[in-house]
Amino acid sequence: MSGLTPDRLSLNTATLREQWNLAQCIEGCARHGFGGIAPWRDKLQEMGVSQAARAIRDAGLRVSGLCRGGWFTASGAVDQAVIDDNRRAVDEALEIGAECLVMVVGGLPTASRDLPAAWKLVEEGLARTLDYGRETGMKIAIEPLHPMYAGDRACVNTMRQALDICDRLGPGIGCAVDVYHVWWDHELAGQIARAGKDRVMAFHICDWLVPTRDLLTDRGMMGDGVIDIPYLRGLVEAEGFDGLNEVEIFSALDWWTRDPDEVMQTIIERARTVC
Repeated sequence: MSGLTPDRLSLNTATLREQWNLAQCIEGCARHGFGGIAPWRDKLQEMGVSQAARAIRDAGLRVSGLCRGGWFTASGAVDQAVIDDNRRAVDEALEIGAECLVMVVGGLPTASRDLPAAWKLVEEGLARTLDYGRETGMKIAIEPLHPMYAGDRACVNTMRQALDICDRLGPGIGCAVDVYHVWWDHELAGQIARAGKDRVMAFHICDWLVPTRDLLTDRGMMGDGVIDIPYLRGLVEAEGFDGLNEVEIFSALDWWTRDPDEVMQTIIERARTVC
């Protein structure tokens, strides 16, 4: 499989969140020839949604996704404030032209050990957000997170689990496939085939370091870890996925400490040689 050229890459702004604000990320993506960008909502709101939308359009960038909606479980109920925030996320995604709104659904409610109850809250929250997504035309993408995050960040942890929810909720909802979270799953190939083109809505790349020094902020640059990225890219592309390859690297000990242009150049080189 041939490597990736910069125009097939999207920068998830988490990769440079410690060095650049959103305006700088937009300018950097255009300067380095990236095809797109994926903002996080805090950076988007800091810049201003309308101003960011104009800057992204002026730079000629696609928006591979907006991170993130979700967080349905913390209080033990899907209250109106959570739904209102997710509706705002849908509106923001629409304004910047995002191809999907990525959902990190939430873990166990505070002081709870009841996973089935958390799953019920997640599905309720997704269903209510999806209703608004369908009204507006915004796709909703569940991002299954690695099981180590089931307690605090996302109790949806496999493609099978996410697609079961999608089957029950119907059109307009699919998955964001992040290699960091799903590379280990022995069912992954079959579940990506089950998802098909319509339900693989985003594809995120980075690498899993061995050893991993921090469970949240020690992701690797592509090629520095153990994930077979070309194989996983081949799986989604075999189903017809033709979106951008979104680079999302949380790296407090390494890449967040480096010159941002060096990071961008390294991404380009690794995408060409190991992805």
